[in-house]
Amino acid sequence: MTYSFNLKDKNKDGLTLIYLKAYFKNEGKRFVYSTGESIHPEEWDFKNRQPNNLTGRTSKADSHRTIKRQLDRYSSFFIQVTETFKNTNQELTVEKVRKEFDKEFKRVAKGKNKFYEAYDEFMLFKQKNQEWSKATIKRYYNIKSLLEDFEKTKNYKITFNTINQKFYTEFTDFCMVHRGHINNTFTRNVGLVKTFLYWALKNGHTYKADFIKFKKKPKVITNQIALRKEDLELLLKTEMPSKKLEKVKDIFIFSCVTGMRFGELKYVSKNIISGKTLLLKEEKGSGKKSREIPLSNIALHILDKYDYTLPLIANQKFNDYVKEVFEKAGYTHNVVKTSTRGKEVIREEMPFYKRISSHTARRTFITMMKRNGKSDKLIAEISGHNDMKTLNQYYQISNEDVKDAVNDTFNITI
Repeated sequence: MTYSFNLKDKNKDGLTLIYLKAYFKNEGKRFVYSTGESIHPEEWDFKNRQPNNLTGRTSKADSHRTIKRQLDRYSSFFIQVTETFKNTNQELTVEKVRKEFDKEFKRVAKGKNKFYEAYDEFMLFKQKNQEWSKATIKRYYNIKSLLEDFEKTKNYKITFNTINQKFYTEFTDFCMVHRGHINNTFTRNVGLVKTFLYWALKNGHTYKADFIKFKKKPKVITNQIALRKEDLELLLKTEMPSKKLEKVKDIFIFSCVTGMRFGELKYVSKNIISGKTLLLKEEKGSGKKSREIPLSNIALHILDKYDYTLPLIANQKFNDYVKEVFEKAGYTHNVVKTSTRGKEVIREEMPFYKRISSHTARRTFITMMKRNGKSDKLIAEISGHNDMKTLNQYYQISNEDVKDAVNDTFNITI
């Protein structure tokens, strides 16, 4: 769409305001917007639509260059807004473009931050439409807190207009240096922010699309802990010094032999068990079919022990106590945890038991099934995974697995 700068409305000093003008053919209307800049008509280049005398080092030439720079801001923004409308297949109207110009050039009434207003509307919309699990809701609340902390720490006011390359650079530095996030955490958080911004773009809260170019850090598969069969056997035989730790141990083992997520354990009851099969309705996605989870003798023993109502506690407390369980079981040897921050590989030595969490159980289930030669499709039927790539990220190959594979393959008698 073409635009031009024109002069209009002389004042008592003989100066004339400079307006940006464009014709909207689809509406049959003109967009006319004051730049706030004034110039004497004799100093205006009517052919090129800009101030004349832009060469030299005179005060007048400097003044004209200043005006020209301001006009360039208006023309660049006009192109940006119209291109964004076009690229997002939205109707381009005079009123919508005027609204964006008012936002950009500070002609809106002061009040609440429109960015956070839209963010709250986005969260409410997703929750009312039953699109999010409780875990996802919590995740987006955490992202809002992260952005607010970023504002305070970096003294960087977040608005839709300040979500640009500078924001991405400062946010990267804040997350990776100030917060100490590794690549995977940063990539997840950027993805969540972009999901909101796409929604805001689609729903007309912004027409600024710089965020589309924000690049995620390459995702790194970090080394995680998965138990072996002998570890489960040792854990089963180890007596705990308290009822509290015994319950935590039993819940952990039950998760290991069923592959269930910690958040799914609350659904376990006699009502969903038929013989030696647990029928679980998928928590993540109401459209998915029920999962049939075979119950081994160990799983049935634990269920019988607690009359089919598992003694659950909050996930955070569970993660604290399960570390104690493994410490009591003798898993105090040091292991190396590796992670990636930017281009830096971070190696941290810590006791084995500190690497254990509720998620270790699900990872153990998948890893043990894979080690036993079970197919991905079979495992996914039990674990509830739709994406085989995600499923395989749970599979942890140990040094012993590598050694066994080589020995089994090349065990040739000399």
